[in-house]
Amino acid sequence: MNVLPRPARHALFAVFAAFMVATRYHHFGDVLHLPDASMALFFLGGLFLSAGNVGDHLRFAALMALAVVIDMVAVGFAGVSDYCITPSYAALLPAYAVLWYGGRMIASRHAVEPKAMLRTVGVALLAATLSFAISNGAFYWFGGRYAQPHFAEYAARFLQWGPLFVRTTMAYVVVALSLQALAVYLLGARTGRRAIGA
Repeated sequence: MNVLPRPARHALFAVFAAFMVATRYHHFGDVLHLPDASMALFFLGGLFLSAGNVGDHLRFAALMALAVVIDMVAVGFAGVSDYCITPSYAALLPAYAVLWYGGRMIASRHAVEPKAMLRTVGVALLAATLSFAISNGAFYWFGGRYAQPHFAEYAARFLQWGPLFVRTTMAYVVVALSLQALAVYLLGARTGRRAIGA
């Protein structure tokens, strides 16, 4: 596993937290016209912030707590509808855990080379789909918003909303992996120029 140094992990966590605030809290997200990046940030957090120790779980818990605080502030103070705040809201914990631990699972095999990048994108796609199935399924079946839930309606809603959430997540993941590849390339070119005395 390529583990980032602790200061880099802290800095990247701060960037992820700021991006979550900017996109999850719709007051900022609407101004910036950015869709919610939360699902992608949980996957990328597991991928890039993992150090193979208990700190991984603490970082997940901190990002989860931030998501809850943002939602509570949005609903309690900013006039955002509480329509999605039902008993099923608790399902966000396993839904986001699938993303975080999916990223953490692939972190040891992730590298900036085509085959490894494709593998990481594949795991991200699977994790995003499963995460959406958990959160959407919990909301539909246990949220109390549908008087007579049935599978055909759930399947139709899953097919209606799933691609949007998964596509958004994957767009952020692909952009992040592209930025990582660019950074590795630029650092490699810089190191190479130093080595040859340029």
